[in-house]
Amino acid sequence: MRYFLHLAYNGAPFFGWQVQPDHPSVQEVLERSLSLLLHQEHIAVTGCGRTDTGVHAADYYAHFELEETLDTEGLKRLRDQLNSFLPKEIVIFNIFPVKPRAHARFDAVERTYQYFVSIRKNPFTFPQRYFSFRTPDIERMNEAAALLLENEDFTSFSKVHTQVNNFICHVTHAQWVLEGDDLVFTITANRFLRNMVRAIVGTLLDVGFGKLSVSDFQNIINQKDRCKAGISVPAGALFLTNVRYNWPEIIEDNDE
Repeated sequence: MRYFLHLAYNGAPFFGWQVQPDHPSVQEVLERSLSLLLHQEHIAVTGCGRTDTGVHAADYYAHFELEETLDTEGLKRLRDQLNSFLPKEIVIFNIFPVKPRAHARFDAVERTYQYFVSIRKNPFTFPQRYFSFRTPDIERMNEAAALLLENEDFTSFSKVHTQVNNFICHVTHAQWVLEGDDLVFTITANRFLRNMVRAIVGTLLDVGFGKLSVSDFQNIINQKDRCKAGISVPAGALFLTNVRYNWPEIIEDNDE
């Protein structure tokens, strides 16, 4: 039987989602915890995507398999046991059965990230906010961000040495909004490249501060060269906030 985990995590103490030698990861902690609690030698957990070192996930899905079937009470008990056993940086919201071929990564239709830039210094939100001493031009940044929806090759915003077949992503939403003392950048796409959102944010801030024009931003996309884009802003202010599925294709009853 295949099960989905619905969870969230604070990425600060982890070297991303993916298992890495000699470094703690969210995937490693989950696999070890499930294996111990269910008395299995090794339970593999597949996530809906990779998050980089220090990046957070407020909405995340993963799947794993068991030979036995757990009923509703058994799943609730496992959820509670996991929440007691896991470190404070990880919470399990729900565990539920899915169809045999349901896949946390490949069945995800789109993902949404948010990046938070604080325009007022606040020691209580650091480091989950990137502080800017100046307020950038939001209108100019949104004009440049709209170009992301008109392009699909984002080589300029990806890490150079990465194992992907292509750099094609379909962005459906990209916008800055001022919320109190925070500038919040929200971006939605079918997939994201490694470091992509942080590189986009760094380059858009250059537009907002007048270092680049909107046409410069388009030229950077056209050049397909990471060296032409702006800096990668710190990981601590980046959150995966939504992962969307066509739930009727995943589970029999659309209760999730």
